[in-house]
Amino acid sequence: MSAPGDREEREGAESARREFDEVFCALLPRLYRRAVLLAGHAHAEDAVHDAYLKLRRRPAAFTRHPEPYAYAFAALTSVLRDHWRRGRRRRLAELPAGLPPERADGGDGGIAERGAELEVRRMLAGLTGRQRAAVLLVDLDGYTIDEAAALLGVHRGTVSRSRGRALAALREALRGGVE
Repeated sequence: MSAPGDREEREGAESARREFDEVFCALLPRLYRRAVLLAGHAHAEDAVHDAYLKLRRRPAAFTRHPEPYAYAFAALTSVLRDHWRRGRRRRLAELPAGLPPERADGGDGGIAERGAELEVRRMLAGLTGRQRAAVLLVDLDGYTIDEAAALLGVHRGTVSRSRGRALAALREALRGGVE
């Protein structure tokens, strides 16, 4: 027969796991989109799963954090950085040669949006992981450079420099594509 304290402890742990799963599942689509931009479709699911396992070790730290998405994104970039450091650097998936033609009824059925997403992935593929992370956090997610630096665990100058180099590379790629 178990003691009443044991049952309360088990119920508390189960409640914490449910809360963790609810918060993580709410962030899952956004994290997956970011993982695709950082690592490509082929590795995005694995990266998000590894981040989930990393966060699951300390569910209270995640659920009590003032910005759970920022905490999860930091875990995701940490997981990807670990993979890259081990010499298994992930490359973005190859893009198809052309996009399908527009539909005859005048609507494109989401092709323009998909084309834009593919173009963003293609352009981000030319950046380093650190540059991609800086652009995603600062320019797409709206964090300040100081917040992005704290999330990535690097100095603000590193984020600023990485972002500046990334934006310069993106501008150069756009100039090259226009001519």
